[in-house]
Amino acid sequence: MSALVLNEEQQMLKDAAKRFLSESAPVSQLRALRDNRDETGFSRELWQSMVEMGFVGTLIPEALGGAQFGYVGMGQVSEQAGRNLSVSPLISTAIGGVAALLLAGSSEQQQALLPQVAEGSLLLALAIDEAPRHAPNRVATRLQVADGGYLLNGRKTFVVDGHVADKLIVSARSEGAEADQAGISLLLVDRSAPGVSVERTIMADSRNAAIVSFDNVKVASGDLLGEAGNAWAALALTLDVVNAQLAGELLGLSLEVFERTVAYLQERKQFGVALSTFQALQHRCAHLFSELELVKSAVLKAQMALDAGDAEAAQWVSLAKAKACEVAELATNEAVQMHGGMGMTDEFDIGLFMKRARSVQALFGDYRYHANRFAALRGY
Repeated sequence: MSALVLNEEQQMLKDAAKRFLSESAPVSQLRALRDNRDETGFSRELWQSMVEMGFVGTLIPEALGGAQFGYVGMGQVSEQAGRNLSVSPLISTAIGGVAALLLAGSSEQQQALLPQVAEGSLLLALAIDEAPRHAPNRVATRLQVADGGYLLNGRKTFVVDGHVADKLIVSARSEGAEADQAGISLLLVDRSAPGVSVERTIMADSRNAAIVSFDNVKVASGDLLGEAGNAWAALALTLDVVNAQLAGELLGLSLEVFERTVAYLQERKQFGVALSTFQALQHRCAHLFSELELVKSAVLKAQMALDAGDAEAAQWVSLAKAKACEVAELATNEAVQMHGGMGMTDEFDIGLFMKRARSVQALFGDYRYHANRFAALRGY
């Protein structure tokens, strides 16, 4: 078993991400984007800077313009993004979109698109879910053979950055019943294609998702990722890649609110003494600290398992996402409570961390989804 520690290069990437995101994409930038109702929802200038830092190409092979630094490497960027509530298309494009192309795309598709992602000129978005809760195998969107290509009809929800993505990676059913894993296809669709309509939705955390509808959208056969009706394995692994990074973001977010709360307890006085001297609060902080240490190990194990191609990687990912969801909820709830009434006001950042945590918890499977998936994978 590999030691659950970062190597020197991964630690250097973590340090670089920490410096860059704290300076260039702090919480104050999220506030500005929210208050200005920015149409894009993120700073394209920041995204280009992330390209130059190499963050966007972390998962992309060197031959295609990336750094090929692995899932543990990307995890360090995700964690720091969580600490700073940094807004960017990292999850939608550099993680989800890139993973789908690497796992399901042909070499021709990869060579055509991944260099564009690495240079920052192409944005991608996963259009996977259709129900209020994550259920990737429940696909009612239909893909029918027509005129040497395909016709696409259906509707997708919670498409992160779908309002600005140049290309959508869509799951659709070629055959089978609505909940079958067999019969699911993945395909590339231009957001501006005739028949595609996009409704931007601003989420509770002030980030952007979209509802995307497809009405007899023509799709060329060359835009199919892999074989028609045989994309479930690639889709499931793509979602594992994304969830391992979302768990990393939740870890960073939870660590940040914990550290901010401890600092507040040390500064804030009641009855002439610091709140940090109250034994009941010390016990709560000690419990949260121990839970955070567990999340650190679970997240790193999941990312290492994906890098190693471990046959049990899916189990480790669902364990990490479930535990990260559970502890993020505890961390943000405790932070609000320990900040007292001020924790509920917009003047403090704590509420922003709570809102982001709730969105990430639900994205691509919440605690219940992943706890159930872990149990099923373990044979329970």
